[in-house]
Amino acid sequence: METVTAADDDELVHEAGEGYKVGLKKTVEQYVKLDDDDPSLRKWKESLGLPSGAMSGSIGAAGDNRKVIILRLELQIQGHETIVLDLDKPKALEELKSRPIVLKEGSHYKVRIRFRIQHEIITGLRYLQLVKRKGIRVDKSDEVCGSYSPNTLEKPYYEKTFIEEEAPSGLIARGSYNITSKFVDDDGTTHLLFTWTLNIKKEWD
Repeated sequence: METVTAADDDELVHEAGEGYKVGLKKTVEQYVKLDDDDPSLRKWKESLGLPSGAMSGSIGAAGDNRKVIILRLELQIQGHETIVLDLDKPKALEELKSRPIVLKEGSHYKVRIRFRIQHEIITGLRYLQLVKRKGIRVDKSDEVCGSYSPNTLEKPYYEKTFIEEEAPSGLIARGSYNITSKFVDDDGTTHLLFTWTLNIKKEWD
């Protein structure tokens, strides 16, 4: 299986709209203390699950400095069992190198991710995906995940499901595709970057 190259990483860059500027980073406590008299600000804070008072009950190991932890990536396939990539278990990314994912041609599927936020608010989280076949780019996607406050014991993770897609079909479309996946926020911080292989076949194995 191919590894992530500098060229792949350069291609997986979100192209922000003209005039877009990232706001000044704030801590959870600073966001909580922002003026509640502003209705739009209050609504935005509520969408993140931020209370009016002090923030409490957030989870996250003190020794784990990650801000975004991608727990799993799923392919929810119409008429077939869900394929799950468990990305948080030990050596998970290494195992992907020797375990190509098989998808029947013409299948309709949705990508769903499960992730956890810890230590601080993350704004503008995105999922970028680059698909290549025999070294040639055949597809690129840029999906918005959103902005999130740290998870709590009551809500230990978030999930995001993207729009339905259809796997290519036909003799020419069958074969192996190398996929590079990247999770990045609007500060430009990459939280996870990995590659995996998708095999399009005529029938399920």
